[in-house]
Amino acid sequence: MSLMGELTFFLGLQIKQTRDGIFLSQTKYALELLKIFDMQDCKLISTPMASTLSIEKDESNIEVDGKRYRGMICSLLYLSVSRPKIMFRVCMCVRYQAYPKESHLKIVKRIFRYINGTTNFGLWYPRGNSCCLVGFSESNFAGCKSDRKSTSGTCHLFGNCLFSWHSKKQHSVAIYTAEA
Repeated sequence: MSLMGELTFFLGLQIKQTRDGIFLSQTKYALELLKIFDMQDCKLISTPMASTLSIEKDESNIEVDGKRYRGMICSLLYLSVSRPKIMFRVCMCVRYQAYPKESHLKIVKRIFRYINGTTNFGLWYPRGNSCCLVGFSESNFAGCKSDRKSTSGTCHLFGNCLFSWHSKKQHSVAIYTAEA
């Protein structure tokens, strides 16, 4: 094997190495997604989700193209590799991919509107970081209105660098907050 030089692109991740650290982003991939789903000219927003809006099973609304909805969700899941801020909302939208409704598609499009305004965002890993491992965990008690199940999430940092995150709906219904 021969030395091919500095790593700049790997599995869709753009890697920028400097003396101060490493920056991982998916700018090219995000721009391609916006073009594929015809969202490159959409209105920009500053957050991936509204603080008051909840996503739930919608029996009354109009059905949308499930294949397109699943394509959007899968693309966003891959984009969350370098964008942990969208992970929670995308995971909530994944729950409704079997029978997506117009209200669910509206939420997914909001995530795309957020991405359109933040295509250059990514993960920064500074050099010379402390070797301190920290983990955070949180859950919402009975957060899903349809089945009263809680959603749990964790994130892990090594020094100041986020390296692992996760969000998942729990399998059983919690009886009290400490159990959630």
